[in-house]
Amino acid sequence: MAYRRMVLEIGMGTDIRGGDPTKAAVRALRDALWHNSLTVAGALGQPTDSMRVDVTIGVPMPEKVDKNAVLAVLPHGTGTVTVVDGGLSIPNADGSDVTLIANAAAVVRLDVP
Repeated sequence: MAYRRMVLEIGMGTDIRGGDPTKAAVRALRDALWHNSLTVAGALGQPTDSMRVDVTIGVPMPEKVDKNAVLAVLPHGTGTVTVVDGGLSIPNADGSDVTLIANAAAVVRLDVP
């Protein structure tokens, strides 16, 4: 058998004040996941924890993202997190703070023939 792509979920998250890329990344993945109720694993006779989720996050300052905090968002299965430069960084009027926007893509895979 081989892992095959079943679902692509996308989301956006922000940190309005503080410029924390991990907070924005976590919110982006939550946005992607919390709008769905996946039944594909059950429909194929597999437990939900058999899902493998490959997460890609696009956010400013990708090196500052705590990948374990992002991975902890997954309610089922196992996963990987890749963080790339992306999203948006929007400074406030006086330049003393920044709003960050992150984008998330979560590819759900199952081991099927």
